[in-house]
Amino acid sequence: MPDLAEQTRIPAPLATVWPLLSDPATVAACIPGAELAPDKGDGIWRGSVKVRFGPTIATFKGEATLTFDHAAHSCTIEGRGIDGRGASRALSSGSVLASAEGEATLLDVKGSFTVTGPLETFANAGGVHVARALLAEFSANMAKLVADRAPEPVPEPALAAPGEAAPVAAPPPPPVAAAELSASKLLWRALVSWLRSLFGKGTH
Repeated sequence: MPDLAEQTRIPAPLATVWPLLSDPATVAACIPGAELAPDKGDGIWRGSVKVRFGPTIATFKGEATLTFDHAAHSCTIEGRGIDGRGASRALSSGSVLASAEGEATLLDVKGSFTVTGPLETFANAGGVHVARALLAEFSANMAKLVADRAPEPVPEPALAAPGEAAPVAAPPPPPVAAAELSASKLLWRALVSWLRSLFGKGTH
């Protein structure tokens, strides 16, 4: 059962990042190739992740139960998934803790996962490095989302004329789904993670 213990930094204050992290739809939008199914109100979030291998697209479907502690800025996750062919299955559990680091947010991610089927050998040998690569992609997309939503300075609004309604500020744009995940890019990040672990330099 491979274990994962990683830290990643998002260059934005905790007060800005946590509301985004505690919104499953926003989180899914920051994971390349991820799609979140409509909420059924049963506390279980369902979705899928697509990975492109050249001309072939593999789809992995799964579901997760999320438990948030907003006071502690933490979340526990219990999930399971299956590949599109139904040959490999995965179980995972973990936690995410967000904390302030000056004007940035530090995420502590811990978890473990088990994979059975044809992908078991690969998961045991390189699954942690693939997870690190996905985390790096997620952090970069979350940072971009925060930057895109940052309010721009605007001039003092003019007073409405008598009988006219005051202007209403436009709501923030909805999150845009991250680009489809490329296996070559993911595997390159995983290779870099593996090499760093070999030479004891850690990861970022």
